[in-house]
Formats: sequence, C-alpha cells, structure tokens
Amino acid sequence: MDEIDVRILKCLKANARENASVISDRVGMSVSAVIERIRKLESSGLISQHTTIIDNKKAGKDVTAFMFISLEHPKYIERINAFVCDNREILECHYITGDSDFILKVVTDNTQSLEHLLNAVKSVTGVKATRTIVILSTIKNEFSVDPDELIK
Repeated sequence: MDEIDVRILKCLKANARENASVISDRVGMSVSAVIERIRKLESSGLISQHTTIIDNKKAGKDVTAFMFISLEHPKYIERINAFVCDNREILECHYITGDSDFILKVVTDNTQSLEHLLNAVKSVTGVKATRTIVILSTIKNEFSVDPDELIK
C-alpha cells in the first residue's frame, strides 16, 4: 500500500464506476497499471465490493432508525440473527457490548411500518427489551474508512 493506492482508493470511493483512464490521469499512471493496482486491492480484500447507494428518501423510505435489542439469554442469538437476515428493512445488525446486545439500522416507509417492525422484533422469542431512536437528519454518512487513514 502506497500513496498511489490511496489516491486510487479516493477516486473509487468518490465514484466506484470511475473509468480507469480518468483515474490514471489523476494519479499519473498508465491505465493498465491502474487496472492492475485495482485488481490487487480487490484480491487483497481491501476493496470488498463495488456498489450502488440508493437514496432512501427518493426511494420512498422516509424513516431511518437505530433499534437496540436486549436478549433474555445468549441462547437466543440465533433466533434474532435469523429474523434479521430475513428482514429487508434491517440494513445493518451489530452484536455489541453495553446495555444492549444488538444494534440495528432500519429503514422503513413511515412510522407505521417502523411500528410494525418494532412489534415483529418484540415478538421474536428471547427478546427482552428494545429501544428505538428515530433519525431526524444526517450530518455525515460515510460508507468506508478514509483512504488517507491507511498510510501512517
């Protein structure tokens, strides 16, 4: 990993569909060299995927919330995992430390659909308690680390 890799990653982070010739102009390398470096970054696992980010609001998904879940006992982890994996409104699920066991990032159509999801979560065997926080606005929303942080 060197400064050129970081510059390539910055270009791809800004636009994953950026043409290799545009990136080559920005980093001062040949197109073939840029393509080879991107392949190496992919094969190393540093680039895990290229994706499209859909605007939730424009897609009619007006409510984003974080839902904290506490379980009665760790033996219920597989049940909540299965529920989470089967639910399309749950975008992220993290097993955490602290007062709760899991934090979910959910995106729903409206508060009624959020209420429906919340009741479904509460119905999963082993769920002891939930706490939900609705997002009013988002100041920063990054999807990966800053490439500048990769070189120290």
